[in-house]
Amino acid sequence: MLDSFDKGWFVLQTYSGYENKVKENLLQRAQTYDMLDNILQVIIPTQTVSFEKNGTTKEVEENRFPGYVLVEMVMTDEAWFVVRNTPNVTGFVGSHGNRSKPTPLLEEEIRAILISMGQKVDIIDTNIKAGDVVQIIDGAFMGQEGRVVEIDGNKVKLMLSMFGTETQAEVELYQIAEL
Repeated sequence: MLDSFDKGWFVLQTYSGYENKVKENLLQRAQTYDMLDNILQVIIPTQTVSFEKNGTTKEVEENRFPGYVLVEMVMTDEAWFVVRNTPNVTGFVGSHGNRSKPTPLLEEEIRAILISMGQKVDIIDTNIKAGDVVQIIDGAFMGQEGRVVEIDGNKVKLMLSMFGTETQAEVELYQIAEL
């Protein structure tokens, strides 16, 4: 019987400096083993870093997590085998050894990584609208309640009552819940 979980983002551990080679090999293996329906995306999180050399400013793409590659996949036995046995992959982060399957990243973790890379992410479907009072469930204001002022894509502007005065804060949509 095919043992499968829902689609999720998983973190692969690789030899540092081999992230691009792992991505290339994994995409090739997904095609070779007819796993394109299970191995959906392979991403190496990068950031643009500026530095000055000989009086000129240069920008380079730098790996945010050296030695790690993100893969969006449907965790079936076959897909797990193909990914796990890709050259230069040393394992999955979140796997507890003894051939156990790994745990996927939380939705808010992968959203934060993708947004920080400038990638467009799906807007969360919600019934929350301006004027609603919500609970903040993640971030610096966790546990506070606030009134929604404006929703722009996945960004939400809230009015919070702090120290007896109204303060405006901006959070991501996934960081709030309806009361």
